[in-house]
Amino acid sequence: MRTPGFWARRSPGPLALALSPFGALYGAITARRMGRPGFRVGAPVVCVGNFVAGGAGKTPAAIAVAGLLREMGERVAFLSRGYGGALRGTVAVDPDAHSAGEVGDEPLLLARAAPCYVARDRRLAARAAIAAGASVLVLDDGLQSPALAKDFSFAMVDGGVGFGNGLCVPAGPLRAPPARQLPFVSAVIFVEGVSDASIRAYEAVSARPVLNARIVADPAVAASLRNQNVLAFAGIGRPGKFFDTLRALGARVVVARGFADHQRYGQTELDALFAEAASLGLTPVTTQKDFVRLAPAEAARVVALPIALLFDDPPAVRALLAEALARRRAAP
Repeated sequence: MRTPGFWARRSPGPLALALSPFGALYGAITARRMGRPGFRVGAPVVCVGNFVAGGAGKTPAAIAVAGLLREMGERVAFLSRGYGGALRGTVAVDPDAHSAGEVGDEPLLLARAAPCYVARDRRLAARAAIAAGASVLVLDDGLQSPALAKDFSFAMVDGGVGFGNGLCVPAGPLRAPPARQLPFVSAVIFVEGVSDASIRAYEAVSARPVLNARIVADPAVAASLRNQNVLAFAGIGRPGKFFDTLRALGARVVVARGFADHQRYGQTELDALFAEAASLGLTPVTTQKDFVRLAPAEAARVVALPIALLFDDPPAVRALLAEALARRRAAP
């Protein structure tokens, strides 16, 4: 799905207002679903989700949280529904053998950091991960899903846009009103700080611990792109954010092509991108998430920009996680 531009406006426009009754219904249904009791599995579950539809840095945040848990001595496994993947049943993702068409793009990224299990039913993925020795499960997305009981839930907020126009899907980006989601959130992560566009979001969630984080690019790849003329393309929640990142790194983005999130690139689309890049003497550049959706022959012609999420205060995050794990393990 391509995120509608009117979602990002600070106040609802005519189209958003016209759709707002549908958004109110969607938000109410989602909030009611969030209140259902989840299935309790035999290991603590840490969820990394967000308040809105579209990208807010969940996957890099999940990888960062998993890294902190490993530093704490935990055996971490990721759980994912594998959006866009065709394989059924429970799959232990092998990033060197599986394709995005089989397991989804995000699981391929997660599996390079820790074992990742994909299943439409997250309970089945959880059981497989625990049977394989996982002591903590990190759920990539799923804040609004009641399938699993969560012991700690992070909710991501993109500091550049916040909650957009403040309405629920399809009128705006929210999955449910923030006040209805906040009881299920343990801490909020603002990525790239709080801006004028996200101050209302900050005010809405400040009753929970607020953590700050930033996205950083791989320094070697970033250096190689400096002063380069590039054709940038991205099929993520906010392609424009990727293009802005490239410009901030010093790349000259001559052509920018945005696609829908999780875009499955057809050969015609790729041929057109490569032909345009060749005709203008540009280097094709994309995100890691897009890169893993390319066949090896196409991937060899593209530069991927790896990124990571860094917490401003890692000890504070570790303390929150340690408290949550201790609380769960002390429970009868």
